[in-house]
Amino acid sequence: MATTSHFSATSHCSSVSRFVDFGSRSSGKWRSNLLLIRTLRSRPLARSFSVKNVSSEPKTKLENPISGEDASSIASSIKYHAEFTPLFSPEKFELPKAFVATAQSVRDALIINWNATYECYDRLNLKQAYYLSMEFLQGRALLNAIGNLELTGAYAEALTKLGHDLESVARHEPDAALGNGGLGRLASCFLDSMATLNYPAWGYGLRYKYGLFKQRITKDGQEEVAEDWLEMGNPWEIVRNDISYPVKFYGKVVSGSDGKKHWIGGEDIMAVAYDLPIPGYKTKSTINLRLWSTKAPAEDLDLSAFNAGEHTKAYEALANAEKICYILYPGDNSLEGKTLRLKQQYTLCSASLQDIIARFERRSGSNIKWEDFPEKVAVQMNDTHPTLCIPELMRILIDLKGLSWKEAWNITQRTTAYTNHTVLPEALEKWSLDLMQKLLPRHVEIIEMIDEELINTIVSEYGREDSDLLEKKLKEMRILENVDLPSTFANLIAKPKESSAAAVSENSGEAGKLINEKDEVDSGDETESKGEPKSTGARKKEEVVAEPPSKMVRMANLCVVGGHAVNGVAEIHSEIVKDEVFNSFYKLWPNKFQNKTNGVTPRRWIRFCNPDLSKIITEWTGSEEWVLNTEKLAELRKFADNEDFQTQWRAAKKSNKMKVASLLKEKTGYSVSPDAMFDIQVKRIHEYKRQLLNILGIVYRYKKMKEMSAVERKAKYVPRVCIFGGKAFATYVQAKRIVKFITDVGATVNHDPEIGDLLKVVFVPDYNVSVAELLIPASELSQHISTAGMEASGTSNMKFAMNGCILIGTLDGANVEIRQEVGEDNFFLFGAEAHEIAGLREERAMGKFVPDPRFEEVKDFVRTGVFGSCNYDELLGSLEGNEGFGRADYFLVGKDFPSYVECQEKVDEAYQDQRRWTKMSIMNTAGSYKFSSDRTIHEYAKDIWNIEPIILP
Repeated sequence: MATTSHFSATSHCSSVSRFVDFGSRSSGKWRSNLLLIRTLRSRPLARSFSVKNVSSEPKTKLENPISGEDASSIASSIKYHAEFTPLFSPEKFELPKAFVATAQSVRDALIINWNATYECYDRLNLKQAYYLSMEFLQGRALLNAIGNLELTGAYAEALTKLGHDLESVARHEPDAALGNGGLGRLASCFLDSMATLNYPAWGYGLRYKYGLFKQRITKDGQEEVAEDWLEMGNPWEIVRNDISYPVKFYGKVVSGSDGKKHWIGGEDIMAVAYDLPIPGYKTKSTINLRLWSTKAPAEDLDLSAFNAGEHTKAYEALANAEKICYILYPGDNSLEGKTLRLKQQYTLCSASLQDIIARFERRSGSNIKWEDFPEKVAVQMNDTHPTLCIPELMRILIDLKGLSWKEAWNITQRTTAYTNHTVLPEALEKWSLDLMQKLLPRHVEIIEMIDEELINTIVSEYGREDSDLLEKKLKEMRILENVDLPSTFANLIAKPKESSAAAVSENSGEAGKLINEKDEVDSGDETESKGEPKSTGARKKEEVVAEPPSKMVRMANLCVVGGHAVNGVAEIHSEIVKDEVFNSFYKLWPNKFQNKTNGVTPRRWIRFCNPDLSKIITEWTGSEEWVLNTEKLAELRKFADNEDFQTQWRAAKKSNKMKVASLLKEKTGYSVSPDAMFDIQVKRIHEYKRQLLNILGIVYRYKKMKEMSAVERKAKYVPRVCIFGGKAFATYVQAKRIVKFITDVGATVNHDPEIGDLLKVVFVPDYNVSVAELLIPASELSQHISTAGMEASGTSNMKFAMNGCILIGTLDGANVEIRQEVGEDNFFLFGAEAHEIAGLREERAMGKFVPDPRFEEVKDFVRTGVFGSCNYDELLGSLEGNEGFGRADYFLVGKDFPSYVECQEKVDEAYQDQRRWTKMSIMNTAGSYKFSSDRTIHEYAKDIWNIEPIILP
């Protein structure tokens, strides 16, 4: 088999004594190996492909291309890369070098399947889906890749021969800094499922050089430093120097003699493709994640200025191009920051669409039929960040390909689809029309035309008789906000009355601070957060009369209008999208709206990160079929009361907890007992996710412990290790205060000799996928306690449930469906429900809320200074008052506090009965079968993308 020969072809290496010896370079053995390599590499790789619809017939097991390789051959391959594709000096074979050589060895195997998958897509020319996302939170790739290739044992043995162990080598891989929260992790889970299920699909993103930031925890709280994930190189990526596209900013639009619009002048950069292989599990399918890096051509370096000593000026064009891909979510409190974010979004859209169109044209050959484009291409916009795909596709089709407006609009609407990730209208992404006009003048023209078409549709739907209704619908639905109607509709409605203070406040006050901050209050751990939330209270008069409302482009409205499908990411979220967020659009186009509940890959999130539990599941269900068919997990229910099964289950959990205890000691210096309950909340630090509710509950617990004797404490409370992790956006002051408060509470509690191991509070710095892969398998209680109606879905709640963790949470996002599947008795529920939230906020604004005495007690306790000298008046002040920005407890921490405390008492009671707790844990894993990303991708493929699986023989 060609693939087996390929791996044998890499069997010569250096004669470093600690490696397997293949003879000296003067020996005949070495020369014969080299001859074999040259012979095998000269052989063409045979290609043959077949198409099957695996949704309608079972997939036969495919032989892995290198599954027959033994540890010695793999060791030879690693040894070869250590010498002939080095990134390190030749004298030593230490762990960093061992990782890179091992990764390059794995990549050899992937490239064969990768190239075969490429060629398969080209030859068959079937419809392909393209998933565009600003984030792909990949995590480490080594263990996932060899696991999907079914070579974990062989690589472990090979590395042992070379003097290392696989786990230590894997730990030297940095997490790819391409994402932050659940939005990026969801995208990565989807790629894994696309490959595993053999769907023709790719991902497109940006290659951030420094990511978001690396988080350090000091005595002052969170500090941010640049990520260094690329400093040692990335052995997985391949730069495609032959694949680059021009991307333009600024300039002007002129009409040519041919009547076409031409976008000329301005600033030009190049987007260069970097590819990462994404292997499927037990299949040859290896799809592509294409990331764009930006640069300017060498001639843009001004040598005259440089030689004159004006170095900064000389390098300005190059720096402007390169910085586009420096940082994920650069701060946008300044005009420069906003401009950079918009440049990032357009770069992703423009480069990706140019690439997609070039591929369509190449596959079409000489017979290009643009009307067939939507039959060959599906573009999924993950959140509103890739919204500019819509006007960019229109621009290319009209200005460059010569299509009419009607033809281009029909193609665009049939090609693009939008996944919504927020439930709050004020958090939907908006951009300044003035900024967009300067940066992307041609796109603004196109957006204005789309807006005009929408206005015409609205008028046709609602008529001109009821001007108040028409005005209301136009205000809700138009893409352009605070922009006069086009001249053709100038007399459509009466001249608007002067804006009231409240209206100005709504458009240009605190809500305006949420512009471009789709990540401000989002839904499923997805994007990054920064500002503070919109206040429910009134604003001072002098703040609302200063200036007229800004003219904005509403990106979510553009997505809904420009695409053929809009989906939410959990059942409750999708209903809110239809009933509230986009209700007018839903009434106009009900068939556009769908639900696609999020999912996570069971390969990474059980099979590979929790081998102890995986072994038990395989043993008791009788096979590893559950890894591809998670419905098999439901069979665990029949063993939930089995004593032997429970004993094994608890042993697996204890083993994982011991690993986390070591991690916490290494990362924080705190020692914790693995016999205590591990209570974990790990996600972005944001007020709506309510880490503040969690830590105030811990403070209340600590206060009550201090008031008891040692005997009373031990009788009432089970030992707990309360673990936090997550990043607060660098400019999100209130979130950073929460981080500081958590670490201060931990510093006090963890050094209190009276409390000892009965309570520990630990903040894990720089939370990422690799840390999650340790924490989640060890978790026993996980907190998903967002204010009801604000978390669209969540994905970490699914990962925790899969690993036998019991959730405490509100009826929010996917919590609702998880609770249904695992059983109400196996979920700790508290708090107000989504339909109550608006009324409760109104109650606060009117001054009618009466706080629970326990809530007042815990705030007073914090203010005594027991947790250090830091002044927490601003933090606690956000929970008080009835009006004004940053007050009125917008996220209802005070309202839900008594319910939360009482629910935690039920948690203690349940944990004291370990048989009951273990059964609850088993039922969570058994009930999580529905939340595989494989299920989600099948639904996208069938209902939105209309693509079929391709199986490589």
